[in-house]
Amino acid sequence: MKKKIFGITLFFILSIIVVTTIVIVLGYNNNSDELRTTQLVNINEVQQLINSGRLEEASAKLNSIDNYLRGVENSYNPTTLIIVSAISILFIILVFAYIYFAILRPFDKLKSFAYEIASGNFDIPLNYERSNYFGKFTWAFDSMRSEIIKARRCEAEAIENNKTVIASLSHDIKTPIASINAYAEALEANIDSSYDERSKYLNVIMNKALEVKKLTDDLFLHSVSELDKISFMEEKINIVDMIKNSINDFKANTTINFKSNLNEAYTLADRMRMSQIFENIFNNSIKYANTNIDVELEDSNEYYLVSIRDYGKGIADEDLPFIFEKFYRGKNATGKNGTGLGLYIVKYMIEKMGGKVDLISNDGLCAKLFFKKIVS
Repeated sequence: MKKKIFGITLFFILSIIVVTTIVIVLGYNNNSDELRTTQLVNINEVQQLINSGRLEEASAKLNSIDNYLRGVENSYNPTTLIIVSAISILFIILVFAYIYFAILRPFDKLKSFAYEIASGNFDIPLNYERSNYFGKFTWAFDSMRSEIIKARRCEAEAIENNKTVIASLSHDIKTPIASINAYAEALEANIDSSYDERSKYLNVIMNKALEVKKLTDDLFLHSVSELDKISFMEEKINIVDMIKNSINDFKANTTINFKSNLNEAYTLADRMRMSQIFENIFNNSIKYANTNIDVELEDSNEYYLVSIRDYGKGIADEDLPFIFEKFYRGKNATGKNGTGLGLYIVKYMIEKMGGKVDLISNDGLCAKLFFKKIVS
């Protein structure tokens, strides 16, 4: 582009120089021929007047010739034409210089910047210049660069989080498996043959097996939730029965009190996913509060509301806005094993089934689960 601008400018300058030269040469030649002819005629007339003795007329004629020659000299001045040509050349240079610096050079910067972005170099900023015509376009390009950097950083963090979560879940799975193996070996070796002790061993094995199941469920959900491939087989479900069944699964771990005036409360949901929702909430209460749990079911307009309350320390106010985000763990999770997936999974699943969830931290933690109501 620079070469083209230089070539065009040079072409116009040479054109002006050539035209000026031609005009000067032609003007000079034409003027010289006309002057020579006129001088010959005037000289001839003066000689005739002198020969005829008319000296006064000859003198007047000479004065007339002198004035004519002075007028011709003043009427033809090539210096003026040269000055006009020089000004024209300067104007052309200024115009093309303005075009280059105001339009072409900023455009070259954009082209170079786009090439760097395409090559994967995002460290070179493109400064916004109010003076050029591409100012807003420049700002948009640099904003695009910032967004790409941000997206790549988030992608790298997500990949690292994936590795961390998988490693953490894998580590958490090893602990209950080791306990299962130890108690199974104790049973096999018949270390304690009393009925109570054997029942205790079996109860521990069953609880640890349940832990493994939940951890593997978390691992599975973590692997597929990113791809939005969790399948939901919806059916008509009585929430009362689901709550009672879930409570039975945890009665060996804590005391769960259930209260409801409803015998039937039907919603359209996936039975397995709904069971996982209650399991995650109960697990969190047992892990972080370790108190009795109160469960209440009530009618709430277009929803059935299930309130699950524990009486632990609850969640800090500054953690509540982020508690449903993937991998987020509040201050109350310090020293506790976990991945920050439980509440994320609860929110993801219940919203997929047309419901919603909310948390209230006041004298413990209360999880409010809203399930879409259907007519029985």
